[in-house]
Amino acid sequence: MLVKWMRCAVVDRPGFEQAQRQGAGLLDEPGFRGQGGGWSRRHPDIAHVFAFWENRVFYDSSAARTGDGTPAGRPGAYRDAQVKLFEHRFDVKTGFEPDFTDADVVRVAHSKVREDRVEHFALMQYRVWNPAMAGSPGMLRGVFGEAPGHEFLVLSMWQSSAERGKYRLQSAERLSERAETEADVLSLTGDVVQLEPSWTVA
Repeated sequence: MLVKWMRCAVVDRPGFEQAQRQGAGLLDEPGFRGQGGGWSRRHPDIAHVFAFWENRVFYDSSAARTGDGTPAGRPGAYRDAQVKLFEHRFDVKTGFEPDFTDADVVRVAHSKVREDRVEHFALMQYRVWNPAMAGSPGMLRGVFGEAPGHEFLVLSMWQSSAERGKYRLQSAERLSERAETEADVLSLTGDVVQLEPSWTVA
């Protein structure tokens, strides 16, 4: 599975939201699995959109016909669009499906990892972080993906921001020490996204 993550700064919110609500045409694209997104809880002008495809071949074929995947809409509705593609490595919890209908927030974490620590980083995600998240009340499902250049994406869906907050406060520092995250990671950025149900395409 291929995960597409788009982040952009929105300057025309009504125009941008209107474009996101017109994504139903993706359902006719071969290999399309689903899409959802919303607004950053920290920076209200930042939008995130996540789309899922069976594989890179289907995505490239669609992009060749319809564009590079950045949002449509009125010119000037957004700026600084960043689109990154990640290949699925494993699920966070089990049986991941790109279903946004039962989630309230998505946590996205983007890491750039030292080349000689890539496999250790992935192993710690699997052995340390995954069980902790999977056992947290309110955590629904997630995915761990990899991009060229030793970049990784952890995307997790939660029933509510309150439940995700409990996990963060109780666990993050202890788990980070156990996983030796500081030794693995060159940079780590993240955000909590308040999902907009009208953007969901499934």
